[in-house]
Order: sequence, then C-alpha cells, then structure tokens
Amino acid sequence: MTTVRHRRHPDRTAPTDDGAGGFRRRLLDGLAASIVEKGYRTTTIADIVRRARTSRRTFYEHFADKEACFVALLTDANTEMIRRISDAVDQRAPWNTQVRQAIEAWIACAESEPAIMLSWIRDVPSLGDAARRLQRDVLEAFVDTIQTFCDTDEWRAAGIGPLSRQLAIMLLGGLRELTATTVEDGGRMSEVTDIAVQASIALLGPRTPGGSIGGR
Repeated sequence: MTTVRHRRHPDRTAPTDDGAGGFRRRLLDGLAASIVEKGYRTTTIADIVRRARTSRRTFYEHFADKEACFVALLTDANTEMIRRISDAVDQRAPWNTQVRQAIEAWIACAESEPAIMLSWIRDVPSLGDAARRLQRDVLEAFVDTIQTFCDTDEWRAAGIGPLSRQLAIMLLGGLRELTATTVEDGGRMSEVTDIAVQASIALLGPRTPGGSIGGR
C-alpha cells in the first residue's frame, strides 16, 4: 500500500524548501493532496502544481507525466511502509506476536493515508508499464520482507518457517483486498485489525503432519 512518511495536511503544503529535492517533495505532496480531495484519475498536472505552488516547467523537470509522479509517490509510500513494519516487529517475540505487530503496523500506515492506499490498490493495475513494474517490484519487496521475518529460529521452532513465496503472496493479496474494501465501505481499517491478525495466524501457523503448505 500506500506511505511513506506522514505527509503534511494538504492545506499546509507550502514552498518551504529550495533545490531539486525540495521541489520534488512538494510535487509529490501536491499529488497526494489532490488524490485525497478528488482521486488520482481526475487529478491533473495543473492540480499538482497549484498545490505544490510551483510551475509546470518545474513539474516537467522532475517527472515526464502524471503517471511518473504517481509511481514516485507510491514508491516512496511503500518503501516507508516496509520500513515501519520492519521497525515494529520484534523478532525475539513469539511468532504470533510478531504477526500482530506487523499487521498493526500495516494498518497504521494504511489508515494514515487511506486515499493513497486505495489509489495504489485500485488505480495502479489499469496504468502503464512503469506502474505495472512498480506493482511487481513492490510485491517482491513485501514477499522478501515476509520471508525474512519467517526465516528465524523463533519461527522454525514453531514449525513454520521458512515461508513459501506463494503463501506470502496469498497473505498480501488478502490483506490488500481487506484494506481496500474496508476503505470503500467507509470503515476504519483499525476495526478489522483482529480479523486480519486471526486470518494471518491461521494461514501462517504450523500444520499437521502431511498438511504443510508453508515450506519453500
């Protein structure tokens, strides 16, 4: 999904930085604010530069088009989400506690910017090659993160790790769809924390002999 460091409220987006990095950040924040207000599809470059308080010329110095700006925004968002999840998980804790820590961090990130998370899930599949490459790259990054979490002495002692790529993909797909439908229905993602944790534990947990689906 979906950020990323916590972004400023759209009304507070202001030209406080100079230089390429500052302009890039302002443009990304301008796109994020417009997505919150009107969605990605109806956002225009004019909307982005107006919110960033800069010019079209500056926009095109950093991005080829709106989609390239969107890809950059989502790249930053997902990199930050993975970092926050990794920071939240105590790999010395019992494996099911680690699952809860990861899910709670996932939901906290998604809930901090639900419009961005929903746009990531719903808009990216219909975009061009760059967005599809991003989708695949992010999937692989999350799969690698999950497999790393599950490939420790704690998980092995519980009879679980290492985790297969296929099972990690199933877990991610379920969490993302639950996130999307919850936002679309007007709910808060924190309301589904417990069911997300329960389902993830059931999916990842140890199997009876002959029934394992978690191994590589």
